[in-house]
Amino acid sequence: MSGRVFYDQISDENNGMNRHSKKVLIIGKVWPEPESSAAGSRMMQLISLFKKFEWNLIFACAAIKREFSVDLINTGVETKSIELNNSSFDRFVRSLQPDVVLFDRFMTEEQFGWRVSEQCPEAVQILDTEDLHCLRKARQHAWKRGVKFESSMLLDEETAVREAASIFRCDLSLIISEAEMELLTDLLNIDEKLLFYLPFLFEKMDQSAIRQLPDFDNRTGFVSIGNFLHEPNRNAVLWLKEKIWPFIRRQLPEAELYIYGAYPTQQVFQLHSPDEGFFVMGRAGSAKEVIKKAKVLLAPLRFGAGLKGKLAEAMLCGTPSVTTKIGAEGMQINNNWSGMIAEDAEAIAVAAVQLYTNSELWKKSQKNGFDIINTRFDRNKFEVPLIDQLVKIKQNLTNHRSRNFIGKMLRHHSLMSTKYLSKWIEEKNKK
Repeated sequence: MSGRVFYDQISDENNGMNRHSKKVLIIGKVWPEPESSAAGSRMMQLISLFKKFEWNLIFACAAIKREFSVDLINTGVETKSIELNNSSFDRFVRSLQPDVVLFDRFMTEEQFGWRVSEQCPEAVQILDTEDLHCLRKARQHAWKRGVKFESSMLLDEETAVREAASIFRCDLSLIISEAEMELLTDLLNIDEKLLFYLPFLFEKMDQSAIRQLPDFDNRTGFVSIGNFLHEPNRNAVLWLKEKIWPFIRRQLPEAELYIYGAYPTQQVFQLHSPDEGFFVMGRAGSAKEVIKKAKVLLAPLRFGAGLKGKLAEAMLCGTPSVTTKIGAEGMQINNNWSGMIAEDAEAIAVAAVQLYTNSELWKKSQKNGFDIINTRFDRNKFEVPLIDQLVKIKQNLTNHRSRNFIGKMLRHHSLMSTKYLSKWIEEKNKK
């Protein structure tokens, strides 16, 4: 049964959100940049999902559009510039009366959730966590202190309190990694009914698409890619330069590594060293083009969370990778990886050289990547169940919220505290 037919069927059966009542407001912290970050790609996947079921989309954002922000209007999405701490948003959302409101981060929900609750109490509120910010920060803090990360450290992380509160306040939260689903349910005791596992969403790779990719003999060099506004990426590049790449060059004196990423700083460009085969290239015109030309992708991530867009992109391009356990988290199948996993600098370098020089290992790793894409991230497995879940929540919204007493309590207190802080800021800004 196709997604469209399935949706029509549940629309006919439910009056809560039928085919004539499917308006989705997405509130973003920034305008999506799919060529700059995994977060931007994730947002475009969500937009594509809702458009597949012919839901009307409005994307609202308080940030300034940047040069590489996607043109949403050309994709059939309405856009609206909004302001923080301004009651003009109340008038806008009250007039819009969306059926679903999606917040792209917990900070966005903190800023606008109480206003949506006041003006559109019947709207289903969704949080897309993208990744667990608290997990990323806790791992970074542990790394800086030189101690091994333990999941219990999350309990001392202020961001975990804020992020969990946002999850409780929302009717449903989209969680990108099974590892993070486990943390939320087991460690933070969040009811699974408030969570929906939604990883990357890709079309299946068939043999026709695979045959179009360059083979082992028609690739050269290493590549690393990642948005430099993201601290785990900056940290990984510095580690590559200082520790990992010198090991690799001793084994492969002619090898070259090309570093790509949006928003590089002058500090990053200072790492550029052609004599050492270390090239800092800045933004890639097309991430896929530079990745599929390379023989191996390097992603030595020492902290982070969620799923890593660069590693999924590498699999789609047929490019095996070397990464860490954190890099591969939530993406492996039966401990198989599209490349090799190592933890210290020398082990990462050894794995990189093996993968670069062993064609049989490379081909096996490439196949593992195709299997991961087709098994873990097949969009057809997730799209209809998500739409079905939203329809059921909308139809039974009162009961759904009554079972979430913690969320009800947090919504009450947030409406009181956040509301008056925001109104105070608004009045202050008028002076």
